[in-house]
Amino acid sequence: MFNSKFGSIPKFYVRAPGRVNIIGEHIDYCGYSVLPMAVEQDMLIAVEPVKTQTLQLANTNPLYPDFSTNANNIQIDKTKPLWHNYFLCGFKGIQEHFGLSNLTGMNCLVDGNIPPSSGLSSSSALVCCAGLVTLTVLGMNLSKVELAEICAKSERYIGTEGGGMDQSISFLAEEGTAKLIEFSPLRATDVKLPSEAVFVIANSCVEMNKAATSHFNIRVMECRLAAKLLAKYRGLQWDKVLRLEEVQARLGVSLQEMLWITEHALHPEPYSPEEVCRCLGISLQELRTQILSPNTQDVLVFKLHQRAKHVYSEAARVLQFKKICEEAPDNTVQLLGELMNQSHTSCRDMYECSCPELDQLVDICRKFGAQGSRLTGAGWGGCTVSIVPADRLTSFLANVREAYYQRSDRNGTFEKQSLFATKPGGGALVFLEA
Repeated sequence: MFNSKFGSIPKFYVRAPGRVNIIGEHIDYCGYSVLPMAVEQDMLIAVEPVKTQTLQLANTNPLYPDFSTNANNIQIDKTKPLWHNYFLCGFKGIQEHFGLSNLTGMNCLVDGNIPPSSGLSSSSALVCCAGLVTLTVLGMNLSKVELAEICAKSERYIGTEGGGMDQSISFLAEEGTAKLIEFSPLRATDVKLPSEAVFVIANSCVEMNKAATSHFNIRVMECRLAAKLLAKYRGLQWDKVLRLEEVQARLGVSLQEMLWITEHALHPEPYSPEEVCRCLGISLQELRTQILSPNTQDVLVFKLHQRAKHVYSEAARVLQFKKICEEAPDNTVQLLGELMNQSHTSCRDMYECSCPELDQLVDICRKFGAQGSRLTGAGWGGCTVSIVPADRLTSFLANVREAYYQRSDRNGTFEKQSLFATKPGGGALVFLEA
């Protein structure tokens, strides 16, 4: 197909995996550790550097139209999360990191088997793939950590205020192990998952594109406002605080104590922009221009208590999950399952990022043998991840397939991509044709 598109053959290939976040939802952008693993599904790009300044992109999927632009005049339209913009994010990130202005172009054919808008990070995999492609074409070198940080920052060109988990696991993943990803500074620690269980991903078939809606960015801003109000309540310099983790670090207290402070400092009733301004002693104009992101300036209610409560309790669950994996008691799978169930409840009730289909799918998975099941990814659609005893896998898959996919109009969309067991896969890499 490369030859029919470009009349030539590719010089090299780059792959970057999708990921499933086992536990630790919506807390990376608050500064807290998360626990993802790479899945075997990935993005693949075939590349041929060219002498002209034209960047030509094609996709094996006919739903995604071809695109070309001048490599030295990259424009990313935040109002339209089109597929090629994710490639441009990675390209521009590397270009700006090295301060380059006279780049040659390339021909790229993109292929991928990560279901789009499913919460398995297809968009970040494309950004990472593009970053690695650009680096390789330039003949430059960066560490995996540097690459992950550049790609996390550059994905924000598309308007999503993400935290860096997706890009980090895409580069730092290793086959056979999940990773505890910590931020500031970015580092990854192996977490050995129990051998007697498997993780199963089930797609709700409800698509959610986080760059196309403001749900995601509103949550980021609610956490930012909660951090500022908590900091002010405890006499810290609140205007310098952006993340909930910073409040805990500056106070030097435990996550349990942060939950206690949240109960006392923030009321469960939603806050209006005016009340936030009164609490912080600022004007509406200052709130909108100095704190909120462009697509959240017109939001009328902020649920600060609920969002902070989710973040601090979820951060504690991640650490507990890692501890159980390390200590490996006899009832490891049951204990990990309970943490995943608590995580889903918190995502559903406190963070409000679930949807009826995800809740139904979680219930079905638990009913047919999952020790724990939760939404994974941003939510509002996408996938669930379940921990299932290995000896129950076959019956689990058959029962979930029948109960969720075959008893509804989802049967038409059902394919192997919708329900599968996965093992921790490897990270992004460059390879030449054998």
